[in-house]
Amino acid sequence: MNERELRTLIADVKAGRMSRRSFVQRMIAFGLTAPLAGAMLSHAGVAKADTAIPYKPPKAGGGGVLKLLFWQAPTLLNPHFATGTKDQEASRLFYEPLAGWDRDGNLVPILAEDIPSKDNDGLKEDGLSMVWKLKKGVKWHDGVPFTADDVIFNWQYSTNPDTAAVSIGSYKDIKEIEKIDDHTVRMTFKQPTPFWANAFVASYGLIIPKHLFADYIGGKSREAPGNLKPVGTGPYLFVDFKPGDSVAAKRNPDYHQEGRPYFDTVELKGGGDAVSAARAVLQTGEYDYAYNIQVEDEILQKLEAGGQGKASLSVCGNIEFIMLNVTDPAVEVDGERASVKTKHPLFSDPAVREAINLLIDRASVQKFIYGRAGTATANFLNNPERFRSKNNTFELNIEKANQILEAAGWKKGSDGIRAKDGKQLKFVFQTSINSPRQKNQAIIKQTCQKAGIDIELKSVVASVFFSSDTANPDTYSHFYCDAQMYQTTMPQADPQFFMNQFASWEIASKANKWQGRNIARWQNKDYDDVYHQAEKELDPVKRAAMFIKLNDLVVADRYILPEINRKLSIGLKNGVIVHESGWDNDLWQIANWYRET
Repeated sequence: MNERELRTLIADVKAGRMSRRSFVQRMIAFGLTAPLAGAMLSHAGVAKADTAIPYKPPKAGGGGVLKLLFWQAPTLLNPHFATGTKDQEASRLFYEPLAGWDRDGNLVPILAEDIPSKDNDGLKEDGLSMVWKLKKGVKWHDGVPFTADDVIFNWQYSTNPDTAAVSIGSYKDIKEIEKIDDHTVRMTFKQPTPFWANAFVASYGLIIPKHLFADYIGGKSREAPGNLKPVGTGPYLFVDFKPGDSVAAKRNPDYHQEGRPYFDTVELKGGGDAVSAARAVLQTGEYDYAYNIQVEDEILQKLEAGGQGKASLSVCGNIEFIMLNVTDPAVEVDGERASVKTKHPLFSDPAVREAINLLIDRASVQKFIYGRAGTATANFLNNPERFRSKNNTFELNIEKANQILEAAGWKKGSDGIRAKDGKQLKFVFQTSINSPRQKNQAIIKQTCQKAGIDIELKSVVASVFFSSDTANPDTYSHFYCDAQMYQTTMPQADPQFFMNQFASWEIASKANKWQGRNIARWQNKDYDDVYHQAEKELDPVKRAAMFIKLNDLVVADRYILPEINRKLSIGLKNGVIVHESGWDNDLWQIANWYRET
């Protein structure tokens, strides 16, 4: 199918000459996935006719306690500061966005009355403005009405540089938000904006109350009591929070969705490890849900044999990858380690980066560690499918790696370690404590040894590694190490936000309290230029090509080494009904969770 035929089909759906379902089936026949087809229509401004979430309980309450197990414990409850997914998830108990993404890549209204489209005059042809209509009758947990003022405040709060919000990337391109009335806002963008469903949507769109945070905007943002004691619009009310340990919540009797939520209380427990979390759901049934069960597939299957639950897998864009430090973490400049004013003494040589890429046994990592839960890949951007590059491949080639290093002047010494200009080819490689990651590290260390590279392995407790603590040097966002490995999530069925983590203006630094998304400190002018073009390109086909180019630029430079396109993997006790989405938080529809009896 060529570009012209695709545009004709989309036009037919807009005009009512073809149903949405027929379009999706037609795309599947051409090898596309249903989520991709749905996302294409959403980006073209075609609203989904029915986004109702299935729910059987006849009334709210009566479900008892819902027990959630997060082996990566949350450390704060302000979504604008949530550097880790576990903090986003915990915040989702209390806070909500205007809309979220379902598993098919369609937008579902939450605090919005409906999804903006050209049909309801919510979207304009020029891509410069849009209108959100807010759901009426919504109240904050303290009884104060939710209004347009709250929406405008969240934009002001996140874009204030002194607030140092991780969400700034989703809001910075909004020129103005105009209050039309208490339940309607018009957003005007600085330039044509194809991905309008960024601000106020999904993970980075959770809205906090103006009346409780207005005095804590900017430099006082970390002092707000609400950072640890949330007052939201969500289905559950705050009861207690022990950072790094547990969260307790109870049913919101005045929730804006009739007959919801089903569970009376929620207990979110943190700590432990992925295997024990999976066991507590799949084998013993002690918990109802386990977050991110990053466990070897062989172990998962044995645990499932216990008969208490199953591992549930969803396609998404999450990527397990290795990051080589662009900067020198051992040098301090102006009171800052890993400063962009430095260069890494080893990785600044492209031959070293190329060799390391050839020494990653991705196929074995998939086969022996992730199994059904992941696919080996050479791409950082893998889904939706139309954004996936076909230009990159991977291989394990120890002989070729040795040849590259030898030709670049890295000679083996008597100890077998290569050296050049008095610098030995040895470095520290860190990740979080998690069995698959430690096994992954061991595989890489072994192959690198065969090429004369010596690696010191470092493992950090997950609650520390992924912490938002700006004073802790062992967090992944500080990156005071030579190389590190972790998973980054893709929280939207569109790559714009996902790919801004390599934009030069997103570099994590002391100035922004290490809240910038560009943790690698990687910079490339071509990347910045293409990214800016993609931000305003309204043609979906041309825009997809731009994101493919962005992926290729990152991959080609070898500072970022993709490994596994991981599926969203959670543990569910038998009978617990949830509504998963690979494009949003696990808890995005927790108001509609229930237990079949």
